[in-house]
Amino acid sequence: MSTTDDIGITVRLAQYTPDAPRIVAAASKMSVSRKGSSELLKIDDAEVELWIRETLKRGHLSPWEHSSYTFIVEGCSRVCSHQLVRHRIASFTQQSMRYTEASLRDMALRAAGLVGLRCPERPKGDAARDAYMCYSEALRHGSEALGPDEVARLASIAYVVPPSMSSDKRLEEYARGLLATTALYYRLLSTGAPKEDSRFIIPMAVRTKIAFTMNGRELIASFLPLRMCSHAQWEIRHVAWLTWRELMKVHPQLFKYAGPSCVFINNAQLSEPAALEDYLSGKTGFIIPKCPELVEGPKIRSCLLFASRSLTGNPLVPETSTGDDEAR
Repeated sequence: MSTTDDIGITVRLAQYTPDAPRIVAAASKMSVSRKGSSELLKIDDAEVELWIRETLKRGHLSPWEHSSYTFIVEGCSRVCSHQLVRHRIASFTQQSMRYTEASLRDMALRAAGLVGLRCPERPKGDAARDAYMCYSEALRHGSEALGPDEVARLASIAYVVPPSMSSDKRLEEYARGLLATTALYYRLLSTGAPKEDSRFIIPMAVRTKIAFTMNGRELIASFLPLRMCSHAQWEIRHVAWLTWRELMKVHPQLFKYAGPSCVFINNAQLSEPAALEDYLSGKTGFIIPKCPELVEGPKIRSCLLFASRSLTGNPLVPETSTGDDEAR
């Protein structure tokens, strides 16, 4: 199961606590009940919903910590991953650029094919330096000789292209610069420089892979509120919305109430929490005077609608939400 977008970023829910809604509800009920665990875990779906809502109404979110979710994000930039790892109640494992070349070699080999060079697919043994020089030459020729569209497509193999670079002239300069910098990286490797030092010149736009694990409380009270907001940097915001979509496929009972800080804080002020879709549709209004980013109440919904759209303007809210694993 994975959720992807048009800029090459994929978010996949790799593992999770299967019966998290029931565990969250049972743990919440346990704190005020004399019943044994076997009885507490027998609660039906209606009671699960009731106790989940109680946790949100009372701000009693410690039961959410008993649920765990592991995601794999592929194709995001190191700009994005650096923001992701700032979340402290989480575990992270990221692709190394000391031991791998990430997707840089794929870009170099594609460039070689376009400019008519035959480069080894893998740098091996004593011939590794020659292979690196071939990659460098392919990228250097590509950055100088290929047309704007080809250069842009090449760059997007290994690097994230921000939406602000979409204008033709800016995109061309951005892409040619990335290819030229990567050519220098491979030239350094061809001289015997170690990867751990040569990588210092690689732009932060380079694509990476990162696995992260968070519990339900960190997701609903910290990561999603902060990163789904329209004021978050565009790439981490996109990853957050894709993460939320993955959560909605397996546990909508829990995560239909998730959203940016405006939703999280407003729900704490209501007699009953409302689903994110209700805020987006206008069924539920905002009663808070301002959000944490100082957007005033009447303008919050427009801000939320903006945040909920992908980089192409398409909504990121799933058309249907289901807790059935077969929907995965």
